[in-house]
Amino acid sequence: MIAFTNADIEIGKKSIFRNLNLTIQPGELVYVVGRSGSGKTTLLKSLYMELKPVKGEVGIGGFSSKSIRKRQIAFLRRKLGIVFQEFRLLEDRNVYDNLAFVLKVTGTKEALVRDKVMNALREVGLEHAAKEMPRKLSGGEQQRVAIARALVGEPVAILADEPTGNLDPESSIEVLEYLKKINAKGITVVIGTHDYELVRHYPSKTLLIQDQNLVETSIQACSTGWRPVVMPAAEAVEAES
Repeated sequence: MIAFTNADIEIGKKSIFRNLNLTIQPGELVYVVGRSGSGKTTLLKSLYMELKPVKGEVGIGGFSSKSIRKRQIAFLRRKLGIVFQEFRLLEDRNVYDNLAFVLKVTGTKEALVRDKVMNALREVGLEHAAKEMPRKLSGGEQQRVAIARALVGEPVAILADEPTGNLDPESSIEVLEYLKKINAKGITVVIGTHDYELVRHYPSKTLLIQDQNLVETSIQACSTGWRPVVMPAAEAVEAES
């Protein structure tokens, strides 16, 4: 489903990842954690091919960074749902039209648009808000609209970049609950976050960016709150089995 093979990823001349090897299976929910600026966004950008590795390969949804052509990137992104920290909703369109726009630009038949939009809004508990303008909604509700927009095209995976970064703790938990429900339907979900408390609240496979690579970690309590603790190799193998 998702695979990094001996991938070196850079921004400009700055090395972010070196010799990265990682496989995410269909239907997994995976957190990628690390400090701000550690490379979480870079990792997700490489999955939707905004960035390509300078060495090695990134594969997702049947596409490879080695062979994908520029015109194919749009087709890849139609198979993915991408959720950003800043919501990125169209402020001049209501909630319904924000979702419908995604379907119309990909050629969905008009007769199917309404059902798909309302089904996606129902998944995040916002079918009642279809005619509302985004600015009338709370931050948590706007992010749920963004998740519905990511979901409306029936993606094989959702990539969420700090989806709770602009939200209060209660809204953050609510957003994560909806992402987990979506994952329970078999959709792969990859979440980049620095909110260790949130990961602790809903534990799943967690990867820490460390020394230009990814290592499996657990989130444990410490005197200042929560911190990632790298799992010994034996424990990591046992956790996967």
